[in-house]
Amino acid sequence: MIDLKLLRHDPDVVRASQVSRGEDPAIVDAVLAADAENRTALASFEAKRAEQKALGKTVAQAKGDEKQAALTSAKAIAGEVKELQAVADAAGARAIELARSLGNIPDVGVPSGGEDNFTVLRHEGQARDFAAEGIDVQDHLAIGEGLKAIDMERGAKVSGARFYFLTGIGARLELAILNAAMAAAQDAGFSPMITPTLVKPETMAGTGFLGNHADEIYYLDKDELYLVGTSEVALAGYHSDEILDLSDGPIRYAGWSACYRREAGSAGRDTRGIIRVHQFHKVEMFSYVTAAEAAAEHAKFLAVEESMLNALELPYRVIDTAAGDLGQSAARKFDCEAWLPSQERWMEVTSTSNCTTYQARRLGIRERGESGTQAVATVNGTIGTTRWIVALLENHQQADGSVYVPPVLRPYLGGLEVLEPVA
Repeated sequence: MIDLKLLRHDPDVVRASQVSRGEDPAIVDAVLAADAENRTALASFEAKRAEQKALGKTVAQAKGDEKQAALTSAKAIAGEVKELQAVADAAGARAIELARSLGNIPDVGVPSGGEDNFTVLRHEGQARDFAAEGIDVQDHLAIGEGLKAIDMERGAKVSGARFYFLTGIGARLELAILNAAMAAAQDAGFSPMITPTLVKPETMAGTGFLGNHADEIYYLDKDELYLVGTSEVALAGYHSDEILDLSDGPIRYAGWSACYRREAGSAGRDTRGIIRVHQFHKVEMFSYVTAAEAAAEHAKFLAVEESMLNALELPYRVIDTAAGDLGQSAARKFDCEAWLPSQERWMEVTSTSNCTTYQARRLGIRERGESGTQAVATVNGTIGTTRWIVALLENHQQADGSVYVPPVLRPYLGGLEVLEPVA
């Protein structure tokens, strides 16, 4: 949730944020009106409550008929206090509900617009010239089927569209990627975590995932639990309603979990293979950090992600995501997109977001500062996921259907340097 002090004192900043995100700026006025109503109702309640306390002293000292009259007045005021409290509570709840619908304020320099309005910051690595090598490019599914690594047909038979089995070397390759990612995260100072994949509604809402993209989340109605699309959710909720000690620097975790996404609204997009699926695994970095250090922490996350992509010898580009594609919680988001030879396009493989104090305000996570407690900032970023198999198979394919294995993965694959097709 954004800082209500900012909203009250500089609403134009929030209006501009809404416009840059492609959202309705009129909601700002609705939030201001609800906030004013809440403060007025709260003032009326507090004034009447003070009157009630003063009358209580009178009742204690009164005698006879005077005491009876005072008791009658006290009873009437008690009813008014109860009514005013209900009004104040309702106004406060409405103000908070409306305020929570506002997205985070994008950082200065974030491009305005939607999904296609990103800024390319740089390109890294060199895409192979397969034609010059005399290789007829295959997509990851054809390569994976040749390795007997991916079985989409039986995945659909068992669970439906966009489900799959990773078999044999495919399963080993995913575990290799995730283990290498976890090792890289640990080397960078992150504590490994295996996180829950079911969370309470207040945790999901606190991270900002129940906004415009709520229809992409699986919900178990009978249990009132959500299936997470990233371990970011569980890691953000890990320290909810706590006061943290950040005097020794950020608190960093790396969460490994299964992830689930309905992929609502993506009909016809990336339907072949495992690019856009309902279930996958991911290692996610997450940090609790002071607001002043959040931007530097965000840069660290990007550097860790890039080091992993370089170790996998993948050509990629880094983009500065536009405001309308940030998601509700992020103030800035950098994506790394690997080259996809079969489609001759870029494909997102990592994302890192600086959520500033937005999630922490919603989840009640604070740290002790020189002037009391204050909201912490949160940063998140992917360092390994199932989708990386796609980029690896396609970029490292060989003419005979085999796949080159980068050295970083070999210790997790029994020393294999090449994945060979299975007859």
